[in-house]
Amino acid sequence: MNPEARKEALRHFHTRVVEALGYKFTPDEELADFLLEQEVKLEAEHGAPYCPCQGRTEERAADMRIVCPCIPYHRRHFDAMRRCWCGLFVHQDVDDPDSLPQIPVDQIPGE
Repeated sequence: MNPEARKEALRHFHTRVVEALGYKFTPDEELADFLLEQEVKLEAEHGAPYCPCQGRTEERAADMRIVCPCIPYHRRHFDAMRRCWCGLFVHQDVDDPDSLPQIPVDQIPGE
């Protein structure tokens, strides 16, 4: 599959998953396109569309926690930030993702 077609396939798949979780793609189309492009590259190199902002450990179980969309694995953290770590997805009520802070996981209550 060519990279553009794969980006569109990921967009379609991700939309169905994240909408059910209360998220949507960032309204920043340039950022979304860039991050999807990075996922396509990571998938071609490593076999899965890993989150482009998270380092892989080379341990399959740990790395599966960063296969996009990784919201289910990091739900409490992402709900507190109202976005995922790289910003590809934001809560459905977010219109200005640039105003959302990134909060380290150790600062999330209950983590």
